[in-house]
Amino acid sequence: MEILKKKLEKMIASLSKQDGDGLKTRLENLISVYPFNEYEYIISSMLGLKKITLDDYLEIRDEYIARNMYLYIFEISAPRGFGEQWAQGHLKELAPELIKPTKKLEQNYSGEYDFLYPMPNGKMIKIEVKASRAVDFDSQEPLYVKALAWESKMPFDMNFQQVKPKCCDVFVWVGVWRDTIKYWVLASKEVEKNKYYSKGQHRGNTGEGQLHVKQDNIKEFVKYEAKPKELIEKIVAAYKRQHSKK
Repeated sequence: MEILKKKLEKMIASLSKQDGDGLKTRLENLISVYPFNEYEYIISSMLGLKKITLDDYLEIRDEYIARNMYLYIFEISAPRGFGEQWAQGHLKELAPELIKPTKKLEQNYSGEYDFLYPMPNGKMIKIEVKASRAVDFDSQEPLYVKALAWESKMPFDMNFQQVKPKCCDVFVWVGVWRDTIKYWVLASKEVEKNKYYSKGQHRGNTGEGQLHVKQDNIKEFVKYEAKPKELIEKIVAAYKRQHSKK
């Protein structure tokens, strides 16, 4: 959004004083109702003033879409709709080998983890999925407005909540930016022992905590990153680390 805004501001600056002042005045009094907003108004005004052509508009549109491939994910307002439905469904698409647990597979299962992965030796890896979105930390705007791009320098705070290290072998974290999705795969004990992990997120919830990934510590998690095609490989590796004596 920052790139589009700067591009449009540059267009406005190229107008004659009369046209520029008139457009700014109308923008100050503009009432926005989706999908008619200030950006749509500026672009349509530029077309009307013949400052841009239809081809120019299509180029602006294509560039914007390319920079905002995952912006629709920020429009999912319900936390459960994002964390459970979208994130788990997305991971299942990337790694179809993952199995949704049931009491038939795990007699004592009660929803404490999200997926199972069968090992050749018959053991099952218990996997918990957590997801968060990168947004401008200082903004009070809706999520889809304050969504950040991967290269943005603005501060963000991705809070992975309700983390229960004792309930799974491996964590898969999904971080969403407007133009990028990142994946981190950690052994449960690597989360529990991480210096950024805070125990006792909610009073009385023993064994539950949270971990904040921010602009000033995200580089410390690079070693846990996984590409989509590597997810199963990284899950198995994290499982082995979880059960090693080191």
